[in-house]
Amino acid sequence: MVRYIAFLRGINISGKNKVPMAELKKGFEEIGFAEVKTYLNSGNVIFSSDEDDMVEITNRIETMIKRQFGLEIPVFVISKETLEDILTHAPDWWGSEDKEIYDNLIFIIPPATFADVFNEIGEPKEELEKIKDYKEAVFWSFSRKDYQKTNWWSKTASTKISTKLTIRTANTVRKIVGM
Repeated sequence: MVRYIAFLRGINISGKNKVPMAELKKGFEEIGFAEVKTYLNSGNVIFSSDEDDMVEITNRIETMIKRQFGLEIPVFVISKETLEDILTHAPDWWGSEDKEIYDNLIFIIPPATFADVFNEIGEPKEELEKIKDYKEAVFWSFSRKDYQKTNWWSKTASTKISTKLTIRTANTVRKIVGM
């Protein structure tokens, strides 16, 4: 069995797109996934499957969410092995203990690509934020106190691009890989 992580985009934010984690876990089990765990209330699901077709896995999850919760939620599925590889390629400036810097990992939901995202958002503001892409992810760090001045902060939430991304903090991603 392969260990996977599903990141659901935009659930349980400010009372919108409510998805109780216990019900989500049960839904994953009902569609045939094993060893299902959730982490936090933001749509992080760790599970095992013999299936290796990521498109099929993603479609099954999205269909279950629509049926069970009445929501059309973009889902990004990645193997634990691939996520571990991504983290080993983190740039030196990402994921440090510096409390002045906020470190995120942006996952690009297929069929979108880094080029699509970059063309939509543009260059990071050099003095305030840094990005580096690797596979289907983008390492993104920015100044906590100046986040509103960054180029990527407001644009990652814009309606044009937001459905193509899901974002997690460095700490969340590391915790999930360790589960």
